[in-house]
Amino acid sequence: MDVSAQHARVVACLIEKAETTPDSYPLTTRALQAACNQATNRDPVVDFSERDVDALMLELRQGGLARTVTGSGHRVGKHRHIVDEALGLDGDELAVLAVLVLRGEQTLNEITTRTARYARGPAGDADAVDAAIDRLAGRADPLVVRLERRPGEREPRIAHRWAESAEDVPHPQSPEPVQPTASSHDEQMERAAPSGEPSAASDPAIEVATLRTRVDALEAELAGQRRRLDELFALWEG
Repeated sequence: MDVSAQHARVVACLIEKAETTPDSYPLTTRALQAACNQATNRDPVVDFSERDVDALMLELRQGGLARTVTGSGHRVGKHRHIVDEALGLDGDELAVLAVLVLRGEQTLNEITTRTARYARGPAGDADAVDAAIDRLAGRADPLVVRLERRPGEREPRIAHRWAESAEDVPHPQSPEPVQPTASSHDEQMERAAPSGEPSAASDPAIEVATLRTRVDALEAELAGQRRRLDELFALWEG
């Protein structure tokens, strides 16, 4: 299947939770949503709804990268990945790929530190991490790539190439203020002239835009509160 950045986020979260909190794995939709939307250890931070997660899981099941377990004492369906089977990855490779998908470009030392807590990962062995990167980069369709060292940086960085660029994952954004242009300023000046027409200050369009900006800001704040509540629910359900 064509794996998008959103698909990759979901699968990487499943890998992370399977390796770091196996007692709480597989994950319910709500727990997986909370994992995707975490404000820590994620770059970028996203805001998936439960409906988003269920839709992505449906596509991942159809693509042979994940499964949803039902029955056998489960009150609700629980999700797990099968990336190791589908792509033929070992524990070290899974850990490296998941960390890169979840946190973006990193140095070898950063990857080594962040994969140390993965149960089947390289356990803090930089040589093992380096070897896993070589295997992932050497595939017919490379899953990672070594980047050239940038000016001012001590070490080169490694990035994943499993899906679309992480920049394609939507960031929750606060509304940006509209910058007035010269033409809009002239139009406002014309409206301000004594012509019997309402001034720019009382323009209904401007008032509506202001209200929309305030509503968007409130929705962004509510989304943040919802993420925190979902994380608490996930801990309680786990």
